[in-house]
Amino acid sequence: MRSLWKGAISFGLVNIPIKLYKATEDKSISFKFLHNECKTPIRYEKVCPACQKEVSNDEIVRGYEYEKGRYVTLTNEDLDHLPLETLRTIQILDFVNLEEIDPIFFQRTYIAAPGEFGVKPYNLLYRTLKESQKIAIAKVVLRTKENLAALRVYENCILVITMYYADEVRMTKQIPELAQEEINLHPNELKMAKSLVDNLTAKFEPQKYASKYREALHKMIESKIQNEEVEIPEIRRDEKVVDLLEALRESVKATKPSKNKTRKKKAAQDT
Repeated sequence: MRSLWKGAISFGLVNIPIKLYKATEDKSISFKFLHNECKTPIRYEKVCPACQKEVSNDEIVRGYEYEKGRYVTLTNEDLDHLPLETLRTIQILDFVNLEEIDPIFFQRTYIAAPGEFGVKPYNLLYRTLKESQKIAIAKVVLRTKENLAALRVYENCILVITMYYADEVRMTKQIPELAQEEINLHPNELKMAKSLVDNLTAKFEPQKYASKYREALHKMIESKIQNEEVEIPEIRRDEKVVDLLEALRESVKATKPSKNKTRKKKAAQDT
């Protein structure tokens, strides 16, 4: 598995070299969009409307539109020279209790592994977090953004979980349907609801939950393959190739000597 990020965790005066790896993977079935008429995959192109041509990734730069139609461009070099301590460092700011953080703040999860010469200080932080039962709140730059992050113990490693800032979490007061007066509930209704919760209460075992939708989709796809319900895109000659062949054909005709010219040339040679 390839690491996504290399840097260090700043823990007081201790610097811990680490690598970050993805902690999760999306196993959803992905689809390609086909043209219904010929079943050819649709191609999405990056096209400049002014130049009327397709552009490659190395021709694209980041632009911030500060006024309508006016941009400031930023290169990778510009971003690398930002005066931030968190560019290559996960800087720990505070230690807090996990239960104090609502899950709405959590984004993506990464596994932190010790880098070169980082095994001992890594394990020091791991043991400290585990025995204190705390999580660390830190800042780190990932994907051109300075993220808030939480560091916590998981099994035999430290997880780095990117978080939303407070002003990125929407207030429920902004939802008009929730701005209502308190609804009166009958005591028996509440009692029955709590009884249902008690009956369904169990220990969380993630292995027992599976995507029935994904399983059914897999079976449907396999069934279509077995029954040879398969679409093969039509092979069509590219218009540019056709034009090139036509141009070559016309060139051959144009350079081929006519019979009259050949006869005149032969007669001249005989005299």
